[in-house]
Amino acid sequence: MRLLNILVIGALILAASFVYKIKFDSTLQAERVGKVASELRRERNAIASLRAEWSRLDTPGRVQGLAERHLKMRPIVSSQFDTLDRLPERPVVTVQPPIQDPIGAMLAPMVAAPALPDTTGSIAPGVR
Repeated sequence: MRLLNILVIGALILAASFVYKIKFDSTLQAERVGKVASELRRERNAIASLRAEWSRLDTPGRVQGLAERHLKMRPIVSSQFDTLDRLPERPVVTVQPPIQDPIGAMLAPMVAAPALPDTTGSIAPGVR
């Protein structure tokens, strides 16, 4: 009976240490998840602030002011444009056919030669 009590106490101590190890590991994992969640929150806030800054920098009024200040361009005037009926005609592009048809030159000897019955590329002509 004493031996059974000692074995049961030993099993309880092993079970308690195993449960403690599992609890400790789960606590570590929960801390890691918390750190990752806070990093994710921080990155999302950074993305939101960068998008807001991009929207501010991309406003048409700001871009127009920068263009006027840094690009030395003259304003567009209506005399720069002409009507469509004053445009010159598009030149006619003609494509001359090639002097000799390369594919036709390869096919001409085959058409001129009499066809041999049952010939394939693996059998020399005249051999059966």
